[in-house]
Amino acid sequence: MAESPSAPGTTDPVNTPVGAPRPAETAVDPLPSRAANAANAAVKPAQSKAATAYKWTWPALALLLLTAIGLWMYQAGHLKAIGLSPAGRVVSVSGAWYEVHFTSPDWTNAAPHTGGLDSLVAADIAQAKRRVDIATFEYDLPSITAALIAAHNRGVQVRLVMDAGNLVDEEMDRLTDELLLAGIPFSWDIRMPFMHDKFVIIDETIVWVGSWNLTDNDTYRNNNNMIRFVLPQLAANYTAEFEEMFLDSAFGPRSPANTRYPELQLSDGTTIKTYYSPEDNPRAGIIAQLRAAESEILFLAFSFTDDDIARVLLEQARAGVTVRGVFETRSGDSEHSEYSVLQAAGLDVRLDGNPRTMHHKVFVIDGRVTIMGSYNFSANAAQDNDENLLIITNPDIAQSYAAEFERVHAAAEE
Repeated sequence: MAESPSAPGTTDPVNTPVGAPRPAETAVDPLPSRAANAANAAVKPAQSKAATAYKWTWPALALLLLTAIGLWMYQAGHLKAIGLSPAGRVVSVSGAWYEVHFTSPDWTNAAPHTGGLDSLVAADIAQAKRRVDIATFEYDLPSITAALIAAHNRGVQVRLVMDAGNLVDEEMDRLTDELLLAGIPFSWDIRMPFMHDKFVIIDETIVWVGSWNLTDNDTYRNNNNMIRFVLPQLAANYTAEFEEMFLDSAFGPRSPANTRYPELQLSDGTTIKTYYSPEDNPRAGIIAQLRAAESEILFLAFSFTDDDIARVLLEQARAGVTVRGVFETRSGDSEHSEYSVLQAAGLDVRLDGNPRTMHHKVFVIDGRVTIMGSYNFSANAAQDNDENLLIITNPDIAQSYAAEFERVHAAAEE
């Protein structure tokens, strides 16, 4: 199934017990003595005063409870859509804690399909000691299949999450059968919306994140991006998201908002905000970053049909911010695409020049901020699909993505 360019939740009521358990009954003299009556009478005013004091503490208790709930939501990152999230401790990083990778599409299909992203990921899988978790929308790579089976055979735990709708592809059907026969477990999203994530987690330390499906087309013919992070805290975020799908079959709107580190502050000044869709409302995060732009917004969009995001781009262009973008040609020509809206407003937007697929989902803002992941700029991504998105503040990463933008932009049709 090809990705389609497209046009929170109630919590079940919690039943609370009505009243506390009754104290054990004691034998009572049916005709109490006057002395007993007098003793009871002496006690009643004190009981009444205590009850009154207890009653007057309820507003304070309610306020305390609300404060505790608010603090928990803040610390858990559930308020980041309205701009509130904990700063958290600074995570120490050094050396090559990230690598940015882009595909080099061979439009003629003449070069051998070796040495691409699949080779790099397979090499990481070959070094895995404990666990490999993969979530991918599409899948047909023999190199990854062989690496996963070898890892499984040497005792590494291998777990996979995929979208069942793509089993109509014969190669995906064949290779996933090989993995199943080898004893590797799967969780399938059988809903109509997509399990659209694309990430690989190795030993709860290395995370590959981006637009790349584990397919031959996405590796050697289409424009894609991935970042390889060596960052256990980010891996913890993605492991929690993976296990919601793998263990609980909690896809899309059923997925809980429980990201452990919603905003990571790194010792080199980098910040990384993690969003899963729909539970974390990535759309709000994207819009907030676009509204904060001061000089330039660049974007590469496989699918861009979100009116709210387009409206912000128009507002920023009118305010003097330079806005430039490239749309995938097929989706750019679709009825609901924002391409014609932005073009009519005079923005520098183009249709891509790759005769295959320009599959990026990227914003680069002011040469400092990069927005990337599986999330297309569409209502389906915002509301129904299972998606992931990172907002990274790091000038070096942003410059790498800006250079990729210029390559794709230069090859695009005006």
